Amino acid sequence: MKVLFVVTSHDQLGNTGKKTGFWVEEFAAPYYALQDAGFDIVVATPKGGQAPIDPKSEDPDAQTPATKRYYQDKDAQEVIANTQKLNGQKAEDFDAVFYPGGHGPLWDLANDKDSQKLILDFYNSKKPVAAVCHAPGVFKNITLENGDPFVKGKKVTGFSNTEEEAVQLTDVVPFLVEDELKNAGGEYSKTDDWGVHVVEDGLLITGQNPASSENAAEKLIAALKK
Repeated sequence: MKVLFVVTSHDQLGNTGKKTGFWVEEFAAPYYALQDAGFDIVVATPKGGQAPIDPKSEDPDAQTPATKRYYQDKDAQEVIANTQKLNGQKAEDFDAVFYPGGHGPLWDLANDKDSQKLILDFYNSKKPVAAVCHAPGVFKNITLENGDPFVKGKKVTGFSNTEEEAVQLTDVVPFLVEDELKNAGGEYSKTDDWGVHVVEDGLLITGQNPASSENAAEKLIAALKK
């Protein structure tokens, strides 16, 4: 079975002059969970090539067994250095799609037409769609055929307003994930800041924060093995 990972190409944190990108744990934990379960993984980004890593996700206190494994894994680093182009991917070639977070997706993937079409193609083909932390923000501009927002009436989670406040980026990000999911009619829920919280609603699996990424991958694996 084959899973597509869609990762951000965006590396600028608004107008702060600081860098952003994808959050290492949110890629590494699901990547290894799926790889160890025997899944083939393709990683794609809007621009292709090197996916930018959020420097904050390389801080000592952000490290986990999965990130340590990633930093010792030349093959995985090679995959991140040579991502495929998003516009060349088709839902029919995969069994599911997974979106790791980091702040980057709020700028590029949330507005990416290829990403939006891909998510609908997976969903309409009855294939699971998973996203963690900031990545549920990629659903922002997706509408169903009947005109409803993609998340309307669906149970969802994602990076909370209080977590964004804790990292002091409330005024930097283009939108708040929690607010956007609620505005689109999603039934948003959360746990304590930095706690593990994953929500499954049919084909849609969402995780609140970095700590939730492994659990989100486990739910995705269970869904695919059904």
